[in-house]
Amino acid sequence: MKILKTLTLFVCLTSLSTVFGQEIADHALGLRLGDSDGFGAEISYQKSISRYNRLEVDLGWRDHSQYNAFKLAGVYQWVHQLDGNFNWYYGVGGGLGNVDFDVIPNSSVDNDGLFVFGAGNIGVEYNFDIPLLLSLDFRPEVGLVGYDGFSDNFDFDIALGIRYQF
Repeated sequence: MKILKTLTLFVCLTSLSTVFGQEIADHALGLRLGDSDGFGAEISYQKSISRYNRLEVDLGWRDHSQYNAFKLAGVYQWVHQLDGNFNWYYGVGGGLGNVDFDVIPNSSVDNDGLFVFGAGNIGVEYNFDIPLLLSLDFRPEVGLVGYDGFSDNFDFDIALGIRYQF
């Protein structure tokens, strides 16, 4: 009877690990495209930290209606399986960048320079059987330092990601 209980427990735990566990790729490199008020393009790199956690680092450019900016963002993410090859993830992080207000003709804003922000992240992704990962995510960003010339210090960043996994 003890062997039957042990075998049953082993089967249950093994089944649960396959239900909850689609491992994420060690590395993923690609593009993250989109923004809330214009166009943004970022080179995106993801590195797995553990079986269900990863770090995403994005270096990109923003073409806003009132300014241009370069920025570097880093987000620590927790990844969970939804169904089959679909995952959902959430995370927290931040970054820094450089803004240029000279794109506005006759602008009185003269606060070009460094800015720092905090960010959250939530999204869904599809992990193809080939080494391709597509994602759609939402990254709200809150300005912390250097946001004097911005119309507000809160940004809703929505983007589509396409990455090669290796």
